Amino acid sequence: MRGVFVDASEELALIMERLTQPGDITVRINRNEDITSADLPTVLDGAEIAVVDHTYVPTDIAKQCTGLKHIVFLGTGARSYMNVDELEALGIAVHLIRGYGDTAVAEMAIAHMWAAARGIAEQDREMRAGNWLRDEGMELTGKTIGLIGFGGIAAEVARITLGSGMKVLAWNRSPKSYPGVEFTDMETVLSQSDVISIHLLLNDETRGMITRERISQMKKGAILINTARGAIVDQAAMIEALRSGHLRHAGLDVFEIEPLPAGHVLTTIPNVTLSAHSAFRTPEASINLIDAAWKHCRRIAG
Repeated sequence: MRGVFVDASEELALIMERLTQPGDITVRINRNEDITSADLPTVLDGAEIAVVDHTYVPTDIAKQCTGLKHIVFLGTGARSYMNVDELEALGIAVHLIRGYGDTAVAEMAIAHMWAAARGIAEQDREMRAGNWLRDEGMELTGKTIGLIGFGGIAAEVARITLGSGMKVLAWNRSPKSYPGVEFTDMETVLSQSDVISIHLLLNDETRGMITRERISQMKKGAILINTARGAIVDQAAMIEALRSGHLRHAGLDVFEIEPLPAGHVLTTIPNVTLSAHSAFRTPEASINLIDAAWKHCRRIAG
């Protein structure tokens, strides 16, 4: 059995090599991280396992990958890059990696929250342009953060925000408990929170879940943070709420289209802070990620 890491950055490639153990199956590393979907049959060259970081795997292309039986996707958002159900119907199992970057993503959500509350990105832009912009910020101590979805990342956000003197509300599709966190219904979380932070996987149930109506239920002047997936939020409704002042600010690490196109409307709105889907990108998270990928490959190989 062979594997191929089809789209490795140099950083991930070096970690993959460093974590290789005696007796491991052969996993060839393709260091061209800019391959296209059409390149996959050639890059895989009959290998049974594809380790995929960010390359789209359309079902019609997967059918051309002779021998492919397993895709180890480096993260939890495989459905943004492939049709998991169609692939599994073809006999190709898709393996996800969870938990590797919980702390990294939580810290990015917190960073966006603080930047939004104090307008740091906007002040930085204005000062670079020669303007002395000063504005009233929001103190977060004593305020309420609402977490939509409560997995490992949200638990880390709760840990950090509780420690900074915030009240934490949370909604989750299944019952959860966490010390200091009040679990309640979606409407209560939306209407009572000064900050809303989204922590959901993208699937058919969550796509578009933060609708225009739900945005209107948010407290006037609330901050919206999204480090999950862009398609969970009605983008047009969010933009209207930002322009009208119903939302004070949005901190976004994820978008419906990635990379975000040049000149996109979100880049023109002053009360938005943007980062390039990089919440999970820390050396610590990368080591956790590749270590978990190796464990998947070893289990698959038996």
